[in-house]
Amino acid sequence: MQLIKKVLKFPLIIYFSIPILIISLFFFINLDSIPVTVSGIEFIGQATLPTGLSFQKTELGGLSGITYDVKQDVYYLISDDRGQKAPARFYTLKIDLSKGYLDNSGVIPLGVTKLLNENSQTYPPETSDTEGIALTSKATVFISSEGDVKKLINPFIKEFSLATGKEITNLPIPNKFLPNKSGQQGIRNNLAFESLTITPDKKSLFTATENALIQDGPAAKANTGTPCRILQYNLLTQKPEKEFLYQTEPITPIFNLPGKFASGLPDLISLDNQGTFLSLERSFTGLGLTIYLFQISLKGADDIHNIDSLLTTDSTKIKPVQKKMLLDLRTLEVLLDNIEGLTLGSKLPDGQPSLILVSDNNFNFLQRTQILAFKLKIEPPLISFLRHLIPKSNN
Repeated sequence: MQLIKKVLKFPLIIYFSIPILIISLFFFINLDSIPVTVSGIEFIGQATLPTGLSFQKTELGGLSGITYDVKQDVYYLISDDRGQKAPARFYTLKIDLSKGYLDNSGVIPLGVTKLLNENSQTYPPETSDTEGIALTSKATVFISSEGDVKKLINPFIKEFSLATGKEITNLPIPNKFLPNKSGQQGIRNNLAFESLTITPDKKSLFTATENALIQDGPAAKANTGTPCRILQYNLLTQKPEKEFLYQTEPITPIFNLPGKFASGLPDLISLDNQGTFLSLERSFTGLGLTIYLFQISLKGADDIHNIDSLLTTDSTKIKPVQKKMLLDLRTLEVLLDNIEGLTLGSKLPDGQPSLILVSDNNFNFLQRTQILAFKLKIEPPLISFLRHLIPKSNN
C-alpha cells in the first residue's frame, strides 16, 4: 500500500515542479536575449500620392527606403532619384495611425533635406543612387547608395546629419563588393545596397545586396532565385564584421517577355539584437508584382565574410539565413505598386507595433507612391521563451 502511494505521489511532484522551475528560470532570463517572433500580420490600410506631386519645389517620388523617428513621430524616406529631378535628398513625412488604420488623409509631407558631401556640396547628377536609410540615436541617418557599375562609381554607406544633410562618416566597403574594369567581380548595376537597418541596441548596421555579386552566381531569373549577401557592420568600430548568405525565392513569370523580369531583396528591418529581421522580396513578373514578406534569422547561419566567391566554393555546405514566410502581398485586395522599403512604425492604439511599406514610383505617371500599413502581432517574451524551452512534438 505504501509503495502505491509513493508511485501516485511521484508524478504529482513532477507535475507541480515543472511550472515552478519554468517560473524560476524566467526571472533569471534576460528577456532582451529572447528572439522576437511575429505571430501574425494584419493589413490596416493604404495611402497613395500621385506622381508629379510637388513639395517645397521638389517632386516627391522615387521612395526607396524608410525609417521611423520615435521621438519626433515622423518618418524619413530616401529618394533614389539620381539627381535628374533634384539633388540627392530625403523627405520627412507624418504618417498618422492614431485611428488604428491608414488612409490618404494620414500622410502629410513635412520637409525635404538635400544631402551634402564632405565638401558641403550637393551630389552632382548621376554620381549617387541612394536607396536605403536608417536612423541612429545621434540625430543622424545612415544612407546607402548603389553607385553606378557602368561608370565604375562605387557604392557607399555614409552617415548624414538630420538637421543639415551634411556627410559625417563614410563606412568602408569590402573589396569583393566593388566593381572593377574587368567586370569579373562586385555588385551588379542597380542590384546592390538597397537595404539598410540598425539593431535596437544601435551596435550593428546591416545592409544586403539585392542580387548576387558577379563572382557569387547569376542574377535572379525566371524560376531561379539568387544568392544575396547580408553585410553586418560593427558601429562601435565602424568596420564590416560578418556576411551571411540569403537565398531569394524563385518566381514564375506570368509572361516570358524578354527583359521584363526582375527579382531581388530590396529591404530589411531589424526586430531585435539576436539577428531577427523582416525581409522584403519583390519581383516584376511581366504583368504585375509579386511581393513577399519574411521573418528571417541569422541564428545558425554561416559567416561567409572570408569567402570572396561562392562559385569557387561548395556553397551547398554553407548554412544560409533561415526564412519563414509571413505574407504574400498578392493575397491583399490591393493593386500593388513597386514596393521597395519597410520600417517598424508607431504604436497602434491597442499597443501593437505597426509596419509601414512604401513604393518607388520611378517618377512614372503610370505608377504612384503607395504606402501600406500593417499591424504586427508580436509574441510575448514569456511565450517565446517557453516555445524555445519546450521541444516541438514529432507527431
